[in-house]
Amino acid sequence: MESWVRAVVEAIHSSRSQAVIYLAGGASQALGWLLSVPGASGTVLEVVVPYSRASMAQLLGKMPLQFTSKQAAEDMALAAYNRALKLSGPGLQVMGVGFTGSLASSRPKHGDHRFYVSTWTHNCLRTSHVTLSKGLRSREEEDKVSSYFLLKAIAHTCRVSATIQSDIQEPEIPEESIEEFDEDQELQQIINGQVCMKVYNFAAPVENNFSRKIILPGSFNPLHDGHLRLLEVASSMCDDGLPFFEISAINADKPPLSIAEIKRRVEQFRKAGKNVIISNQPYFYKKAELFPGSAFIIGADTAARLVNPKYYGGDYNRMLEILLECKSTGTTFLVGGRKMEGDFKVLEDLDIPEELRDMFISIPEEMFRIDISSTEIRKSHGL
Repeated sequence: MESWVRAVVEAIHSSRSQAVIYLAGGASQALGWLLSVPGASGTVLEVVVPYSRASMAQLLGKMPLQFTSKQAAEDMALAAYNRALKLSGPGLQVMGVGFTGSLASSRPKHGDHRFYVSTWTHNCLRTSHVTLSKGLRSREEEDKVSSYFLLKAIAHTCRVSATIQSDIQEPEIPEESIEEFDEDQELQQIINGQVCMKVYNFAAPVENNFSRKIILPGSFNPLHDGHLRLLEVASSMCDDGLPFFEISAINADKPPLSIAEIKRRVEQFRKAGKNVIISNQPYFYKKAELFPGSAFIIGADTAARLVNPKYYGGDYNRMLEILLECKSTGTTFLVGGRKMEGDFKVLEDLDIPEELRDMFISIPEEMFRIDISSTEIRKSHGL
């Protein structure tokens, strides 16, 4: 590894950015560079090489019209970005990286030797395309050139100042495209199902490297002191987690929230200085996939519904299967007391199946009890 390559990789690993990388058809040396320098585990969340047609189709959920193309690279970057959002550590910047190439091989190619590299972040899609001069380099040399470009794309996205010696000739000038997203476009991507979540980090930065998220889901219409106190108490019980509120833009039985309504609710968290996530999953078993290993804060009423076969088509085994799948992701539920049919109920009052009991942790009544709801607040204000 050249010394300048090592310096760039070290800077990437120091940037507090995390990436999922999907690549096929080249840039393999860049993986060696990234993974052989200490600090790689903090940067590289996952690498997938979907080389076969079936593998690529499974990765993207569709068969690309052309495997070595701008569209394929951008689709790979988007899929990688969504995967990175699910795997990333709390409070870190994430990116998805897609690379697809058609380089020199054991048999002569009729088409161009070319590659595309794309990076997707919360607010930018950037793609580079290079057509290489045929017969100028061996496969290994073409792979090295494409590796330089992949490293350059990752460094740029990490805001690393680096001079990349790309080793290309004058007719091989790269074509670049940049698409930037504003907040409305980001939220529309969530509503459309294109992107799985957007994270607003409004809380003061913390030094701890938290291993998981503590999530209080809800509509927060409005956010009130009970919500803030509940998350505070739950966080004190899980000192290894970074606290977040979470709102699903998609509702199970109502139209999606409008962009204006999402932004209105988000503004409450900005004023309170609290982190909030906007997701596109209203169901807990889907939230468990989005936030593996997280602790969800719920009321006793929600916990009762979670283990009620009525909400699984009356099928007890189906309920058990879904919640055991959640359990396999490391999901736990912190359960606060709630008034149910006029009586205050806590976790211990509920009939939780034995196989699931260790998923549920009680928030003691003496630590948290506030008999207030957003519904009551709206009614009191005539809303």
